[in-house]
Amino acid sequence: MTILYNKNILKERRKELRKNMTYEESIMWNILRSYFSHARFRRQYSLGPYIFDFYSVKYRVALEIDGAQHVENKEYDIERDNYALNHSIKTVRFWNKDIRTNLQAVVVKIKEVLES
Repeated sequence: MTILYNKNILKERRKELRKNMTYEESIMWNILRSYFSHARFRRQYSLGPYIFDFYSVKYRVALEIDGAQHVENKEYDIERDNYALNHSIKTVRFWNKDIRTNLQAVVVKIKEVLES
């Protein structure tokens, strides 16, 4: 049997990412714990070779907070999103700027995704 979720090989990297969250990830984490506690999102959850910023096992939804580096890594993001989709997981992406300037719209979008 192949381990697909939270592989031990990625454990230290996941811990490191949780300790060094970006400002926008911190804001999102507080929102998820406050407004979406029923979804029980996890931080830095891995699926196969990929680590997602936030993941709800209950809803099979991964949330990604993208910064400028994602402009150059579109192919990698598409590959990762397709991998998740092949495992019945929907990935929703938000830009750092959206978290800083339009948080209400982000909250509304997350609510819509969880209700669909």
